[in-house]
Amino acid sequence: MAEAAVIGKRQPRKASAGKTDGPLKVQVGSGVMRLTLANPPANALSEAMIAALSKAQQEAHDEKVRVVVVAAEGRLFSGGHDLKELTAHRGRPDGGRAYFEEIFRRCARVMRGFAELEKPVIAEVGGLATAAGCQLVASCDLAVASKEARFGVNGIDFGLFCSTPMVALSRKVPRSVALEMLMTGTMISAERAREAGLVNRVVEPEKLREATDELVARILERPGAVLALGKKAFRQQLGMGLGEAYDFASAVIVGNMMMEEAKEGIGAFVEKRKPKW
Repeated sequence: MAEAAVIGKRQPRKASAGKTDGPLKVQVGSGVMRLTLANPPANALSEAMIAALSKAQQEAHDEKVRVVVVAAEGRLFSGGHDLKELTAHRGRPDGGRAYFEEIFRRCARVMRGFAELEKPVIAEVGGLATAAGCQLVASCDLAVASKEARFGVNGIDFGLFCSTPMVALSRKVPRSVALEMLMTGTMISAERAREAGLVNRVVEPEKLREATDELVARILERPGAVLALGKKAFRQQLGMGLGEAYDFASAVIVGNMMMEEAKEGIGAFVEKRKPKW
């Protein structure tokens, strides 16, 4: 039996359910689903990896899961798509077009799945994240990175503009940063990624898991139903004009005020006590 992550220093380590689904390790315990890309050295987003991530996303809807962490084994977080796997289909009568359409559709569905999952998703990045691997990081809500991590969308080096990674990346970092990365294949450091907004925290390599667990612990102290409401509302208002966004957000916060969590939380503040979620 595997063990779950230590959630900060405020909770004891508890046993968790652990399993391996092809190239993906899945652990669930103490409210956390930990997904570990386990096909080093590249941890490529192969057909098998994409299928395993998709399956895990469905399981993440279980009420016992409150936070999802995406991590990886080895020196690379993920090198993106398996180029050998893609190339193997070029010999088909259509040159591989139908296969390419399907695999990129599946990958996009997984990336959207993390963005649309109504639970916080944290990337824990210890090494290189390139192309669709960088896309995966950008598709998570938050990211903690080792100082040794680097990020890039370097498909241009192979004659391929990273148009699908572009979608997630351009929603996380300034336009000029995204375009430089996309057009030149330039790798950026973990610190530069933090400055640009792709990463939230940068720590020493040996502190990576601890820093993730501390972030998870803070999230677990907050009411899950309100986090779900907030993440969904945040995503929805991004595509609205200013007036529409305020009208929408006003309706959301009124609904939030009517929830038991808000009643308890505000009541606890007024009464100078800790809330009971």
